[in-house]
Amino acid sequence: MKKPTRTELDAMVAEATVDAYDEHEQLDAFHTVIDDRLALPFDTTVLGATATVTAVQLRPGSGIVALCKRGRHRQRIGILDLPLPEPAPEGWAWVEAYRHWTP
Repeated sequence: MKKPTRTELDAMVAEATVDAYDEHEQLDAFHTVIDDRLALPFDTTVLGATATVTAVQLRPGSGIVALCKRGRHRQRIGILDLPLPEPAPEGWAWVEAYRHWTP
């Protein structure tokens, strides 16, 4: 995946938050766009083990999290803490736009 430029990230942030009036609405808008555009499921490595990301959720106090599973185990991990898988799933640029927006 080619990393988006600062200009591209600024444009993506503007697109995602166009109708959002405060930080809470902007966070909700990012959750919606990531949920819509990030190709799920995909595999990544968490603490040296392969895990499958099956969903993204908006969690009070935690922001946007990835729901990861490995066998019968489930774990929510902040999407910004999730290692970038290789190859990156389609729509990962929206996670980078969210990272760019996050203070």
